Amino acid sequence: MRTIDEQGYHFEEWLTPEQIAKDVQQVANQISADYKDKEPLFVVVLNGAFVFAADLLRALKDVRCEVTFIRVSSYWGLSSTGKLEFIVPLQQVVENRDVIIVEDIVDTGLTIHQLKAHMRAHGATSTRVATMLFKPAKLEYNDAKPEYVGREVSEEFVIGYGLDFDGFQRNLDAIYKVKQ
Repeated sequence: MRTIDEQGYHFEEWLTPEQIAKDVQQVANQISADYKDKEPLFVVVLNGAFVFAADLLRALKDVRCEVTFIRVSSYWGLSSTGKLEFIVPLQQVVENRDVIIVEDIVDTGLTIHQLKAHMRAHGATSTRVATMLFKPAKLEYNDAKPEYVGREVSEEFVIGYGLDFDGFQRNLDAIYKVKQ
């Protein structure tokens, strides 16, 4: 089992690249079945979701779609402000569109809760969420529960496959959990 040291913390491999690929394919199969005759707009949340989104979009079958990117923040330092700030705002029109928000991880659901409200306010027909990882024990907003989940994770801190530690380790091909 591979291990990583980052800023004084020790991480051990939790999901191998092969396990990740299976989880991504499972999510892609679900989306492909649900959107076969539709043209969804995928809204990828930067920075973390870019790796998952690239693999997910390539794994879709028979889905004609568009992709756009946003970058948001709800933190000042280490604390949540409770308000979503659009650093890179939404560039596409979502009115009368089926939107799929792509995230790396959903924990409290604050970002998803506010993004869904934003999509509704701008006329989206529907808004669903695809995420690589989901922490159901931390979810605080019921409307933020993702419809498409690669894998559930408990409360451990994870890095790799787009998930970072202060901006680093996103490039790892596996996902690592902090060692207890």
